[in-house]
Amino acid sequence: MTQDDLSTAFHELLDELGAIERKFLSADPPLEEADVLDGYRLTFSLLRVAVDAYVWGDKANPRFVDVIGPYQRWGGDNSDAFYQLAPIDPNRTYRVTGNRGDSVYLSITVYGGPDDGHYSNRIVGTMNDRSLEFDDDGNFEFMISPTRQPGAWLKLEPDAVVALTRDYLDNPETDRRVQWKIEAVDRPARKHDDRADLIRRLRAAKIWINEQVSFIPLRVEPANEIAEPYPVPQQTYGWAAGDAAYAMGAYELEPSQALVIEGTSPPCVFWNLCLWNPFLHTYDYTYERVTINGAHVTYQPDGSWRIIVSDTDPGQPNWVSTAGRTKGLIWLRWFLPEHTPDRPSCRVVDVAELSA
Repeated sequence: MTQDDLSTAFHELLDELGAIERKFLSADPPLEEADVLDGYRLTFSLLRVAVDAYVWGDKANPRFVDVIGPYQRWGGDNSDAFYQLAPIDPNRTYRVTGNRGDSVYLSITVYGGPDDGHYSNRIVGTMNDRSLEFDDDGNFEFMISPTRQPGAWLKLEPDAVVALTRDYLDNPETDRRVQWKIEAVDRPARKHDDRADLIRRLRAAKIWINEQVSFIPLRVEPANEIAEPYPVPQQTYGWAAGDAAYAMGAYELEPSQALVIEGTSPPCVFWNLCLWNPFLHTYDYTYERVTINGAHVTYQPDGSWRIIVSDTDPGQPNWVSTAGRTKGLIWLRWFLPEHTPDRPSCRVVDVAELSA
């Protein structure tokens, strides 16, 4: 390997960032100004995750790093959760320890697939709070390895590449996050580091970024509808959860209009509704409520709910703000539902009608 090879890999990664800009600036139909601004921000969120996961990530001595949060919005994020990631060597043994904090749902999912930056194509295994034991202080411990271990254990398959944690909180601003720690039981005494390895890492980061933007910006039609929810998956592309049912929709509203979404949620440990831009990330939830979870929903006497999506506050419970955007995506998720949810109904009304 020569300096030219390393320099080429470095500049190819930088060029991939420029390709993101060209893609969202040439979108057809053109994106709204707010979405264009988010496109620039998305570029740096994706770079940050790619660098942590592939340039820095060390399978021999991993650590969990945040990949979703208030300043890392991408790939289907939401305001109620934190995600952490660590690379995995399928031939090693890892000990995971932590504390559940105030989480209403926590899990770790190991994904399998190509080990070159391409998105994972299957779930190897999931460990969630129903399969863990906690002491009186909320502490937990389990093993991840290719061979059977005593106690709680998640089996690694030969194609395992990455582990992703999920912490869901009813009140993420005040609740205690899950504390996660991963350590390799058999880590080497010294880090392996050479030119060929860094070239491989830079190319994997480039591939991952390219794949992330291959299906965005996304347009969902028809607007002002929610599609039929789909059940907890047996297989998945990317880093989707293996414990959740999902439903997707879109809205397109005049400033004076509101979308009324009505439905029911099966018994589950957590559910929420989020508004997303075309890049599948939430609007800025540090200012307005652009997402809502089941712990904050006001329910009807029969247990059903009605969520109102509009630009202005209609003075009704369960209002979710469009933050000034005339169109966007809608996403619902239900963790560990007893059954697949029924399809929510939608109708467009005048905000004045709701405020009367």
